Amino acid sequence: MGHPEAEQIIRRVGTRVRLRRHDLGITAKELANRSGLSPRFISQLESGAANIAIGRLASVALSLEVSVASLVESEPGGVLALLGLRGAGKTTLGRRLAQAQDISFVELDERVEEKAGLSLSEIFSLHGEDYYRRLEADCLRELLENQEAVVLALSGGVVQNASAFTMVRSSCTTIWLKATTADHMGRVLAQGDSRPMANRENAMDELRSILAAREPLYAQADGVIDTSAADEEAVFAELLRTTRDLGWAES
Repeated sequence: MGHPEAEQIIRRVGTRVRLRRHDLGITAKELANRSGLSPRFISQLESGAANIAIGRLASVALSLEVSVASLVESEPGGVLALLGLRGAGKTTLGRRLAQAQDISFVELDERVEEKAGLSLSEIFSLHGEDYYRRLEADCLRELLENQEAVVLALSGGVVQNASAFTMVRSSCTTIWLKATTADHMGRVLAQGDSRPMANRENAMDELRSILAAREPLYAQADGVIDTSAADEEAVFAELLRTTRDLGWAES
């Protein structure tokens, strides 16, 4: 297994190459021809699976009309995005982290509700999930365009919104707050929200299936913290260390 920081850089380069190629309106095959690399290697590079040598990366950067540094470097600050299912601790830990860094905490779903003028339940019942996902991507894009340093709590299903998740991976430092299925359910119920169990005999099985489907996507985050492994204070301390290790917060 490679070094986590090196793997993070490789993923960052791949995402930025793909987005820049899309901005230029060229195909992966055309980029391969311009850079003198194979289409297969370009595909691996964009998926974050290719460990590219500096000379090859320079050729790609020249072909995309950008600097090598713009594909590689990570600057402190920006958006710290928290991934995970409901009950993972995104709000509790996110608010504490934002306060510790003296920056704003944002829940993307609240921005969606403000934009729609409706609650989430009304959005889904009146307009459906596709409408919600479009609003989710629009609100995320607006937030990122402001270029403010914030801690952002994402929806549990944002990883299944391709356009939004691509923006998250390319423009944010991401941390997956991981928890057991029982903890996810228990925390939501403890908040007084009984909807996950309402009229569902197999609610836990459904939750396990959702988590299993999303875990490979959550695992693409820059960092992972198990919020079921320790108490809140210990988890928060680990969150602080992780943000520093990832270069988002100052050491």
